[in-house]
Amino acid sequence: MSLKEIKTRIQSVSNTRKTTSAMKMVSSVKLRKAQQGIQFAVPYVNQLDGILKRLSSDPEARKVSPLVVERDVKEVAMVCFSSDSSLCGGFNGNIIRHSRALYNDLYKIDQTPLVYTVGQKITDAFRKEGLTINTGYAGMMQSRSYEQAASLADDLMDMYLNGHLDKVVLTYTHFKSAGSQQIVDEVLLPVTVPAGEAEQESDYILEPSAAELMKVLLPKVIRMKVYCAMLDSFASEQAARVIAMQAATENADNLIGELTLQYNKLRQQISRSEERFSRNAETD
Repeated sequence: MSLKEIKTRIQSVSNTRKTTSAMKMVSSVKLRKAQQGIQFAVPYVNQLDGILKRLSSDPEARKVSPLVVERDVKEVAMVCFSSDSSLCGGFNGNIIRHSRALYNDLYKIDQTPLVYTVGQKITDAFRKEGLTINTGYAGMMQSRSYEQAASLADDLMDMYLNGHLDKVVLTYTHFKSAGSQQIVDEVLLPVTVPAGEAEQESDYILEPSAAELMKVLLPKVIRMKVYCAMLDSFASEQAARVIAMQAATENADNLIGELTLQYNKLRQQISRSEERFSRNAETD
């Protein structure tokens, strides 16, 4: 490799390093915002769970909604979350492989599991494999709006209430920390109602009845679960991208160092050769 070729390669790697470094910083900012979004949503979800637990102390309230009724599983739906873009390490590959394995497991229960994909990467991967996608929500990860998540949840609830579905599973990557993400399978429907307190406080007055409140509360819980899964997956995506871009930047630094050393050695060899040639020419 000549000096010019080495210098050109150093410049090319340097340009790539600038790109990976910039993407790392952008993803870091997006990760912080995604974490804030999750932190804002968690207290609301906790409050809903607390109210749900209180209402579930009434036996009649637990029976009022068909969303909590478990029945024989004949029709299953899976909702899978991925990213819209790449350059995030093994984030998409892991969730695609896991979703494919889940699909095969559900296939043993239901001959044709319904598949809902949120994210362009998993949508393209499933279509490439020939899997039938019931509905794809490729643009949902870009906007990450509650309205879109609620619309998806409402569609699933309608199918469950109409008897077209007996079970719905959410598959997404859970954000544990900036360096750790874990794929989870969460049963969305039927809703598992936590056990309530044995007795209600005497000054705890419900208006309307616990049964009516349960009917209103359960759809809100389901919508928030879908929304939080979307936020969780997005935060995991950004964390994976930060790690991937950090590794790419470090690799670029190492490669630039190796190429620079090679460039200096070759330049010194050429310089020595020119000096020897010059001395030989003077002697002759």
